[in-house]
Order: sequence, then structure tokens, then C-alpha cells
Amino acid sequence: MCSGDSGGLRASRLLWRPSRLVGTRRARQIFVRSTAVAFGGMSALLQFAGQFFPGSLPDAGLVSAVSVGACLVWGLRAARPVERVRQEFRRPDMTVVVEAGDVFDQSAHLVVGFCDTFDTESDRSVVINGDSVQAQLLARRYDGDVQRLDAELAAALAHLAPVAREDRARKPLGKLDRYPIGTVAVLGARPRLVFAVAYSRIGNDYVAASSVEDLSAGLTRLWEALRDHAQLECVAMPLVGSGLSRLGHLDLDSLLRLLLMSFVARSREGAICRELRVVVRPSDLERIDMRELGAFLSALAAGPAAT
Repeated sequence: MCSGDSGGLRASRLLWRPSRLVGTRRARQIFVRSTAVAFGGMSALLQFAGQFFPGSLPDAGLVSAVSVGACLVWGLRAARPVERVRQEFRRPDMTVVVEAGDVFDQSAHLVVGFCDTFDTESDRSVVINGDSVQAQLLARRYDGDVQRLDAELAAALAHLAPVAREDRARKPLGKLDRYPIGTVAVLGARPRLVFAVAYSRIGNDYVAASSVEDLSAGLTRLWEALRDHAQLECVAMPLVGSGLSRLGHLDLDSLLRLLLMSFVARSREGAICRELRVVVRPSDLERIDMRELGAFLSALAAGPAAT
């Protein structure tokens, strides 16, 4: 099931795996900082106790060993990498999950970012990078059948007029028709639709670029498409804008906050889906402060619309 957890507790939940201790640079930094803070607090406590109970404390060597051990345990506990954050909201009732994993393993509708030409050709990674989510969509949902994917895209876009058309001489590879940023093509069939959203522009040099404005516009149109077609069912999406769309001036924490604020704000105008699941690559965990993200989601849930 998409919902993952059961019960009515409306709070932020963090999930970590004990086998992954201090394995990333961020975790090591947290470990060092937390251990130092714990050691300072323990030292102050022992000095305070020594003033009121002189001569009654145990052997100094034993106390030091126990204190150091306790501080190390505290540091290790604080440094455990969080791999999942879950927050429940009211008005409307919905759940937001951010977790590390494979977005194609989710039993949910799927969001995939495209460029404004809805190019699909990933051979030799010239037009579409072979490591992108879009290329994985072709390989894993369409078994590499680019003609079937193109046919579904053409059918989904048939009622829309392109805003421009490139000359083949200027763009030798790929498609020529350009659609507005935010265009959403709904592909596949229930129970697992694919929402292909154009949030970047691809140049004739095959370099995709986007901006905060483009991403925001794409998300706005995406939420409308989900409201119209997802039937309040679970939706899974990668962290759009974190790949090759040249939004590198925003770190992953900022991208996540932008996406989540956009979703929550639109949901307060009317329900979009019962659960949104943002799936990040495990390799990106080092660049995301999941504990701070959990606090951020809790603050959003405690906003005026949640009371």
C-alpha cells in the first residue's frame, strides 16, 4: 500500500537504519558536533556535582571512561542517517513522505520531468541523458519501446497547440514542436498513470535548462493535472530539478522546500492527492538534512490551515 504507516497520529516521523552509522560527510559532521556538545555538557554537570558533593564521586578514571562512552553513544545516535520523513496534514487530510529509494518501485502514479519538446531519444545520451529518470521511464515502464512512448505522448498532446516549431537544420536530432512550460501529458492507464511534465527548455545544442520560475510554473500545472486525473490516489515523484536541468544554484534542501511548499499551498485550496511521496536517490541523502526537513514539514502542518 502507498500509505506505508497506519493509524491517526498526525506528526512527523523519521526512519533511520542502524546499519548506516556515520557513513556520510554530513553524518560525520553531526557526530563530531554532537559528541563535542555532549562532552561539554557532561563536563559541566560533573563540575557542578563536584561542588555540592566533594569527595563523594566515584573514581575519576571510571567517571571519565563512562562519560566519554556516553558522549560517543550520544554522537552516534545523533548521526544516524534519516532515510524517511512522513508528515500527516489536516484540511485536507493528506500525507507527505520524503524518502530515499527507487521511484519506479513505488505502487503509485508517477511524475516524470520532461523538456518542452517532450524528446525521448536517449541513444548515446545525446538528446536525453541515459541516466535520467526520463530514460529510466523508457527502459522500465516501456521496455525500451520508444515508439510506444512517443505514440502515447502524441495522443496526450494532440489537443494542445505548440508555441513554436524548430527547423530541422537547427535541431538535427529529436522533436521539433515546443510546448509551454508546465504542459502535462498524462500517459498510460490506471492504476499507474505517468504524468509527464515539461519544466525545462532544451536548446538546439541539446542542453536542458530551467529556472525557479519555470519549475514553479511546472509544479502549478502539475498539481492541476493530478487533481483532475489522479482521483486522490497516491503519487510518487523524484526530486524534479535536481538532475541535468541546470538548477544547480539551488541546493537539494531548497529544491525540496520549494516543491513541498508549492504542493501544500495548492492542496489547501482543494485536495490533490491523499499522499505525495517524493523519492530521492540514496546517494543524495548526504546533501539533504532530513531532520531539518522533518521540522519544516511539521511547521507547514501546524500552519493556519491545519488548526
